[in-house]
Amino acid sequence: MTIEIFPTVVPNSLGDIAVARERFPFAPGLQIDAANGSLAPNTTWIPEPDEKMPDSAHVMYEAHLMIENPLTAGLSFVRAGAKRVIGHVEAFSNAESARETLDMWKKAGAKEVGLGVLLQTPLESLEPYLDICDFVLFMSIATIGKQGIPFDERGIERVKLFHKKHSDVPIAVDGGVSETNIKLFVKAGATRFSVGSAISKSDDPAGMYEKLLKLAGV
Repeated sequence: MTIEIFPTVVPNSLGDIAVARERFPFAPGLQIDAANGSLAPNTTWIPEPDEKMPDSAHVMYEAHLMIENPLTAGLSFVRAGAKRVIGHVEAFSNAESARETLDMWKKAGAKEVGLGVLLQTPLESLEPYLDICDFVLFMSIATIGKQGIPFDERGIERVKLFHKKHSDVPIAVDGGVSETNIKLFVKAGATRFSVGSAISKSDDPAGMYEKLLKLAGV
């Protein structure tokens, strides 16, 4: 089992991506949270056609789109260097719409495409989409869009229930992941983690990253 931990960044500009890469050079990738005021209340940077993220040939950039109708934003991130793109199940009206969007992201160059699910969304809502995504991202906070929202313990049980039924689907977790709960998430079945405040607000981000890997069993 391969454990993966990506620091997260909520950028206001392309420059914020460069700053995050300089702060977290120890991580193999970054998760970029993108919002336009639809699924999440905030707005963030979304790449312009001529913008490229730094060192994208060697960094696994992952775009987490908290956006309704995310097709265009996803394509923008792929062009800018993102190798993974995550839409939200709540952003699609049906599985066919999601299939068309995820297919277009892959045709544009994304290596993996995933679907996120909000904490309040029933797990059954994922069922029609599981054959079209490479992994599922579980939110483990009640409110999305910014770092520092308190962790919600319901997230662990949701991961456990989903993994029990779909053990072949890779599970990522985003929201409140820290040294107090990462081991519980691994036991529940998660292998990928997007970590915000626990790393970015640490006095020793690299040390915290290594601590989280160790707690996760790496």
